[in-house]
Amino acid sequence: MSSITNLSVQQLRKAAALKEKIQSLEKELGKLLGPAVTPAASPAPKKKKFTMSAAAKAKISAAAKARWAKVKATTAATKPAAAPKKAKGKMSAATKAKLSAKLKAVWAKRRAAKK
Repeated sequence: MSSITNLSVQQLRKAAALKEKIQSLEKELGKLLGPAVTPAASPAPKKKKFTMSAAAKAKISAAAKARWAKVKATTAATKPAAAPKKAKGKMSAATKAKLSAKLKAVWAKRRAAKK
């Protein structure tokens, strides 16, 4: 069965006409047989909601905690010790000044080359 979005305008009009015809026939049938006749589409019976006991929930929770404890124990044992962090290199004022002067010269040379 195709989706309603894939139908052409002509098919949609035909479907609407058929639906109206069905409704009029149901109404006519209702007049003949009385109010006991119901439309073909009836709601499905409600399903019983599944509930879990507190004991079952506790059992599942305990099993999950045990699994995670096992996983964490194996990963902690295989993990290598963390190496001490390296101190970030700081640039001295003299080095900054030297670098700045060098870059200014490079940019001045580029500006001159453009002109």
